[in-house]
Amino acid sequence: MSGSLFGKIAFYPTLYYNKFMTKITSRTWYNRIDETVVLGALPLKEYSKKLVEDENIKGVISLNEDWEMKGMIPTEKEWKDLGVEQLLLQTVDYVGTPTQENINKAVRFIMKYRKREESVYVHCKAGRTRSTTIVACYLVYANKWTPEEAVEFIKTKRSHVWLRDKQIKSIHTYFENLNTFSENTAGS
Repeated sequence: MSGSLFGKIAFYPTLYYNKFMTKITSRTWYNRIDETVVLGALPLKEYSKKLVEDENIKGVISLNEDWEMKGMIPTEKEWKDLGVEQLLLQTVDYVGTPTQENINKAVRFIMKYRKREESVYVHCKAGRTRSTTIVACYLVYANKWTPEEAVEFIKTKRSHVWLRDKQIKSIHTYFENLNTFSENTAGS
């Protein structure tokens, strides 16, 4: 069974499981990671206005396939009406990880809002894997941290994140590419 097919079958049961867990455990739908980034689950329409008002959200990074968001979260136009810019980086759930190109786009997007002292909401379905990969890479870049330092920091803010080998490898590749780029341009 392909990852996308499995994702479609598992989508609603796992979405409702996540909502249920926020009711019976200390899990929250989203968590502020630093002054710029809020990491979370799908910004359902019922949460979107509150996010914008309470968290100063001006940018949203969606790491979902189109079908995961249809009717569930604000459309690009609805985000614009709230004063929010959306960056959609299609990434398959469970087996997927953002491409290095998309990681770079996302980090640049976040840094643009960081300079403005505004916030970005980074999400996938549950805010545990795809979106955490992006946030870890942002922390590596912004704070000059190792992948391990970035992931551990995220866990202090959102303990239920769940990175698999593929996502950990993506973060390490990003880190290695940053170091290679820095070394190659140091004498320029």
